[in-house]
Amino acid sequence: MKTLITSSLLLLLAGSAWAKAPNILFILADDQSWSGTSVRMMPNEAGSASREFRTPNLEKLAAQGITFSQAYAAHCKCECSRAAIQMGRSTSTLNATDKNARNWSAPVTDSLVNTLKKADGTYRAAHFGKWQWFHTPESMGYDASDGITMNEDGDTTDPEDPKQSFSITQRAGAFMESQVREGHPFFLQLSYYAVHQTPQALAATLKKYEGMADASKGGRGDRAVMAAMTEDLDTCVGAVLKKLDDLRIAENTIVIYTSDNGGRTSLLNGGKGDLGEGGIREPMIIRVPGLKGGVNCTTPVIGYDLMATVLDFAAPGFVLPKGVEGGSWKPLLMSAGKAPVKRPIDRFVWHQAVEIEHPQSAIRKGDYKLFYFWDTKEGLLFDVVKDLGETRDLAKQNPELAARLQAELKAHIRAGLGEQAYAALERGEFPQGRGPGKGKGPGGKKKDAKKMVK
Repeated sequence: MKTLITSSLLLLLAGSAWAKAPNILFILADDQSWSGTSVRMMPNEAGSASREFRTPNLEKLAAQGITFSQAYAAHCKCECSRAAIQMGRSTSTLNATDKNARNWSAPVTDSLVNTLKKADGTYRAAHFGKWQWFHTPESMGYDASDGITMNEDGDTTDPEDPKQSFSITQRAGAFMESQVREGHPFFLQLSYYAVHQTPQALAATLKKYEGMADASKGGRGDRAVMAAMTEDLDTCVGAVLKKLDDLRIAENTIVIYTSDNGGRTSLLNGGKGDLGEGGIREPMIIRVPGLKGGVNCTTPVIGYDLMATVLDFAAPGFVLPKGVEGGSWKPLLMSAGKAPVKRPIDRFVWHQAVEIEHPQSAIRKGDYKLFYFWDTKEGLLFDVVKDLGETRDLAKQNPELAARLQAELKAHIRAGLGEQAYAALERGEFPQGRGPGKGKGPGGKKKDAKKMVK
């Protein structure tokens, strides 16, 4: 009863605090792993933060907001994850499970920003940075953008603007100034190219990391440059947050920081390109004005929840487009991580069948996650709360649960991809001719099914 009273009071107070429609600042890093910042995603687990990378501005944001220990990307690769964010659906339901998907099951008129503008026509929106899809930002409702941009657009020759991080930040500041001047609430998405390969950083920042071991001896790229690039990104985050203060709109702006997919870590299984926890679990920090900071939330959340969350804050009660699968984080945030997230579906589903040796899908429901490999027909079951590294397969101990989750997973994939594509999966026919992407990270490497379980 006490929890219910507290939650209701917080919601009441928050409702009175929003004298006008809130601004939403959504910052999306690229390929940043769960432990890719100096903020612990799990307070009691040192391995959930980096011991090498320095992100003091994210540390400050975490002290003012809520960190999430179980935040998930909708996919283990960037394009699909970003599509799910914009459309509020799992990638299989959207039929956008690889970067060449063209026949989406939902129209772009139902995108996050288009829906937000239907709910409140005073909103303006901008997207700066990496886009990575054939649909234009304008078709999805953005008033200002960098257009259709790809990974390579982030690699610059300007030593003062590595990965375009600083120019993206400048464009963000100019957009916010304009909206404040014109009196519009805004949704601003900053899709930084950092920390995607190939790493770039300011010379002055890189100098701080001289002497760091070069990871070329078996590691991923130059760790010193990666560390410096991460700090540059953090510097830009700090500059954007300072701009909120300078414009005196911080008290009416919700800030959400996360990544488009995960990467390799010391604790989690797998990495970018596969469905191990490393590939899909990501850092997340959210600051809501007026709410207590320094809170850690253990409730699982996922990227395609963003649409429902934004609409719940901006236009409470507005009916979301048919087919949206995400749930609002608002009750969860207002209750300091205690209230549940209510979704039309009570499961997370991922599907990855290209650029990988063993095409795979996964489902998480409750504490359990089941992998299914379409080529070997093997199902692996893990308790990802007790077993972060996915080292203990529980399928033989819990055959009924494994069978039930496998059936639910297949039904979800079948409904989303359609009978023809599903039948091809069952026959072991997978898309061909798509080699590793241009990036040099772990997403370009193939995984062995057995090695996915450490």
